[in-house]
Amino acid sequence: APVTTFWVWYRVGSRHEHTGITGSSHWVEHMQFKGTKQYPSDSADGEISRTGGVWNAMTWIDWTAYYETMPANKIDLAIKLEADRMANSLYKKEDVESERTVIISERQGSENQPIFLLSEETQAAAFRVHPYHHEVIGDKIDIESMHRSDLYKHYRTFYTPGNAIVVAVGDFKESQMHRQIETHFGKIPEGDEPKVFIRDEPQQRGERRVVVEGEGETAYLQCVYHAPAATNPDFFPMIVLDSILSGASSFNMFGSGISNKTSRLYRALILKGLAAGFSGSLSATVDPFLYSITCAVRTDRSIEQVETALNEEIEHAINHAPTEEELSKAKKQARAMFAYSSESVTNLGFWYGFAEILDDYTWFTNYIDKLEAVTSSDVHRVAQKILIPSNRTTGYYIPNDGKIN
Repeated sequence: APVTTFWVWYRVGSRHEHTGITGSSHWVEHMQFKGTKQYPSDSADGEISRTGGVWNAMTWIDWTAYYETMPANKIDLAIKLEADRMANSLYKKEDVESERTVIISERQGSENQPIFLLSEETQAAAFRVHPYHHEVIGDKIDIESMHRSDLYKHYRTFYTPGNAIVVAVGDFKESQMHRQIETHFGKIPEGDEPKVFIRDEPQQRGERRVVVEGEGETAYLQCVYHAPAATNPDFFPMIVLDSILSGASSFNMFGSGISNKTSRLYRALILKGLAAGFSGSLSATVDPFLYSITCAVRTDRSIEQVETALNEEIEHAINHAPTEEELSKAKKQARAMFAYSSESVTNLGFWYGFAEILDDYTWFTNYIDKLEAVTSSDVHRVAQKILIPSNRTTGYYIPNDGKIN
């Protein structure tokens, strides 16, 4: 049956939060499911389910996005619902309190994961000034102390037509879709451009190191490097470098990784029996963010041994350009990851909106061409610029009930 996906993207995420209201973008996303006068709390969910549709939302550092994917002849419901909650969400006091409990327990669940604890510390150490320093879920102290008024102000500031992008992909007549959007969103005041005070992160002047102690038996090593923003000419060479070192990253929130068994770090860390697992992660972001490599240390090895082996591979990438064969293999893998993550209408809705947040939709449509244009010397140049020790923050997670040499 014909299907359409409808997305509304807002230019608001943890990047737009200051101390005292960290986590407010994520909390607002929760509140947006708590109803309006027209659609009280669970009624929208029921209406969408009855059509056979699905809906969901996600918050990240640069954006918050909401979507419905449903039978094409029912999509007007999605448009009506999104316009209604852009303007008329209620933020009842009791709903704010029940979500506070939900989010605190979500945060506590994350704190049971060593990788979350380590990432939070390395990210905070890497960003001294820029609001990328805190996690999307926010600091516990802020979640405990924020008021309804803080959340409602955040909602009213950022949830306006002027700060939103709508995306529709699927089976519909363009003129009719324009008309439906105009009908439902046209009467909402455009809103003032949000005043956002974001300070650029100064260049790091030397390697930073953090140590986190916690429960468990596994030690973890994480190295994060300041990386270019998605619109920087170095970003596409960085995609290829990531593919060579650790296997291609997926930028799509629905995407899962593909095997990294052909990557350099797999050979250096897994095949040599040093790490039980590892992952590399590059993110496409509005401002410069991080390229991170995370390793789970085997219990019969030391964290220092893993760090030494990792640094040898990093040195190799700095000192030697990749071969043409390796370059072509890395591009092929990055292409496959891209194709795999853009094959459904819902995924296409994601990509078009995501690209508009970063730059404009051509960032998505030109993706393969930009990837293909990357040369071996581009990758080498970017490795020499990004992978240097003074651009790195290294984190150790030391389990306090496991044995560490």
